Amino acid sequence: MKKTHYLQVEEAKKAALEVLLHNRRGPCHSLPRAAGWGYPEPYTRDLMISALGILASGNEQLVASLRRVLETLARNQTSRGHIVSLAHDPLNVGASDTTPLFLLALALFRRTTGEKDFLEQAARKALTWMEYQSPGDQVIVGQLPTSDWRDEQWVLGYGLYVNSIAHAYLRLFGLTERAAQLRRRMNRFANIAEAPPYHSHEGLALPHKPYYALWGYKVYSSDRFDLLGNSLAILSGVASRSKATALIRWVEGECQALRERGELAVPLPPSLLPYMKRTDPDWMPRYDMFGAPGDYHNGGIWPFICGFYVVAALAAGLPRLARKRLAALTDLVRLARDQSLPFGFNEWIQAQDGRPRGQDWQTWSAAMYLYAATCVERGQVLFFDELLARRAQRSKPRTRR
Repeated sequence: MKKTHYLQVEEAKKAALEVLLHNRRGPCHSLPRAAGWGYPEPYTRDLMISALGILASGNEQLVASLRRVLETLARNQTSRGHIVSLAHDPLNVGASDTTPLFLLALALFRRTTGEKDFLEQAARKALTWMEYQSPGDQVIVGQLPTSDWRDEQWVLGYGLYVNSIAHAYLRLFGLTERAAQLRRRMNRFANIAEAPPYHSHEGLALPHKPYYALWGYKVYSSDRFDLLGNSLAILSGVASRSKATALIRWVEGECQALRERGELAVPLPPSLLPYMKRTDPDWMPRYDMFGAPGDYHNGGIWPFICGFYVVAALAAGLPRLARKRLAALTDLVRLARDQSLPFGFNEWIQAQDGRPRGQDWQTWSAAMYLYAATCVERGQVLFFDELLARRAQRSKPRTRR
């Protein structure tokens, strides 16, 4: 990394740490807030994703704050093991990603602190809850529309994002047989409505495409590209090394084509490709209010997801590209709606014009920048490196004896 880039990254890391320390206490039971001003609530998914940056930072105040969040979630866990959507509110339930994210963050917290039995009862209850989230009792997790982080977008049945998280926590908790079963299932072809099913148990791989389906269930699936889900599929070891490399190169090619058509104004990928349009069969009327092409969940640029993408490029064996995209992300996190802020760490950016459209000082935007920058600087995929090492062992060809 060039000296100028190094200094810029260090400046941005310092600013990210400032955001996280500012946000670590909010008005809801003094729990962390999801954004500096716009979101005072302790949203579970935001804070669990932010655990990656917090643990990478090693900051004692932030790690202690994360401990409080995990303990609060355990206290407010439902009797059957589901994790609530707002850490302080036992009645706010129904999300498909909060329980798997809790398990992922808890596993990483345990490994980082050395507290192997921390919140053991809550972990067992959450694992049991997740076992019952498979409609076909085949490990792969089902979900209802608008129940994951895309609260304005339909993801139906077996979603890539949630199942990639599930694969990661199964591996981290040592449930290797269930993880292997899930990985095999995810790497089966998804069925498409226009053709006969490939097999009785559909998956999420797509024929003639290097990435995974956004979702699939029985004869239906979506072949739109989900940046967060595919990045997590790489990091959790669902994707082979060769598939990961092909996937990242495909993203780069598609983004270049978007820029040439004037549909992408920044050197980072949108959250969804291609953008949904009003004439598409998967368009919902509500998207007119929340989700025009290039907006919000319909292809907006989300800094926290771009942090995952940077590390996925590193995991795919493309460190030069990871450094290049980290430099772009460093520029992106400066953007702010409040022009007085040197760093905005904004929630999301409009794809076509590169303008910040969300809330400034978003916790997961700052945390995932910190995580991505730390991984690139060390040349190491923190927390997922063990999973990737095992993936490499599986990929080795067998030799004759």
